[in-house]
Amino acid sequence: MSSTSSNPSIPNIPPPTAPWNPTPVSPKPRGLRKLHSTQALSQSAALNVPISAQSRLRQQRSVSAFHKDSLNNQLSAISSSRPFGRARSNSDASTKGPPTVALPIRRGAGQSSLPTPTTTPKSLDIMLRHVPAKNEIPLGIQEIKTLVLAHGVPSDSDGMSTSRIYLWLIFLSAPSLPTDNYLGLIHRGPSPAYSKIRNDTFRTLATDPLFRRRVSEASLIRLLNAVAWRLHDAKEERNLSTKNQSAITTLAEASPELHPVFNFIPSAKHARGPPTATTTEGSEAGSAEPGTYVQGMNVLAAPFLYAARSEVEAFVAFHRFLTEECPGYVRGAMEGVHRGLSLVDRVLAIVDPALSAYLLSKGMQAKLYAFPSVLTLCACTPPLPEVLHLWDFLFASGAHMNVLCIVAQLIMTRDAILESPSPMKVLRSFPPLQASKIKWLAISILDRIPNGLYDEIVDHAK
Repeated sequence: MSSTSSNPSIPNIPPPTAPWNPTPVSPKPRGLRKLHSTQALSQSAALNVPISAQSRLRQQRSVSAFHKDSLNNQLSAISSSRPFGRARSNSDASTKGPPTVALPIRRGAGQSSLPTPTTTPKSLDIMLRHVPAKNEIPLGIQEIKTLVLAHGVPSDSDGMSTSRIYLWLIFLSAPSLPTDNYLGLIHRGPSPAYSKIRNDTFRTLATDPLFRRRVSEASLIRLLNAVAWRLHDAKEERNLSTKNQSAITTLAEASPELHPVFNFIPSAKHARGPPTATTTEGSEAGSAEPGTYVQGMNVLAAPFLYAARSEVEAFVAFHRFLTEECPGYVRGAMEGVHRGLSLVDRVLAIVDPALSAYLLSKGMQAKLYAFPSVLTLCACTPPLPEVLHLWDFLFASGAHMNVLCIVAQLIMTRDAILESPSPMKVLRSFPPLQASKIKWLAISILDRIPNGLYDEIVDHAK
């Protein structure tokens, strides 16, 4: 999908004929660990997530404008307290000099809803190990997010951090999962998507030595196969529920004398409502559910396995991310990805009209060069440690900010693009990630886009 992974147009390769081995041994098995405070924070946050996708979308549309202003004020306060804040990120946006577009952040009249961090990055471990009182959990999560946005997550030169996976679990409101449940999915054997998974796993970040040294292909196969089983089961449950509801509706219409009996069945009560309302709600709820596997999920799963300290942690975080953050990315036609590509074009046209016009004059829409970056949240672009730092920012501020991060990369590369008679040669593989510059430039872009467009960015992956 880029210089470090496969291109999305790679032809299908017949799956290996090797028999299914449910528990191949990884080169470096990792122990199963957990933090009680992490579970308390993530599970408490999960209680605030609406059950249905339809209600979640309604809630997000109603608060997205407030979220934008709150995030903008928060990041403005953070950047003003940093000696290397927003001003430097703008000056370093281009490899050959400052960008030609000025992207200031409007300070806004309201006060930031989140406090400016006063602690050091080292206190992240202390905050993770401290279990706050129940009424203090929301504030604790906000403080952790603010700290990550301001300082990032401390890690070594390989991008490894003992706290990163727990922070991701908290930001994703991921529930805890008994190890036996994960093992049960593995021991079920090949999922219906197993052959597709085997076609992709061997080429996942194939040229990245850090990933290949830490994560085995067997581990990646187990994770993707377990996720495919979980998504397959959810799909089967939805299909069965739809059939049962349809049968009850038909019987209720054919047998009016049984209506008193149907009144005691919740699904029957719903089924006896207006047919148009039933169809609409069912279709919207169903459309928000992901498929079982699409090409590119292997690259999207790679950072989770690299950062996690066990496969169970990676599974919980990855499954939660797919089903809650970007179900539209892995649905059959990947409509969420295509909406994201359209948004990249629209945002670029607002923040850098000259660059946008030049690319369009060459027939280059975002769908021709940004598909892997949208689908994988830039995980297809090396180096991997920078991917992890960028994901820290995305999970703390919202994964939808990836759209702005891609526009930021285009602005950082604008000189090379404008000087090239064939820009596709420049954008065939994006330049190496520079997470710090990308995130601060994305923050400055945030204030340049109207609230209506930001609402679409928030919703595009649902």
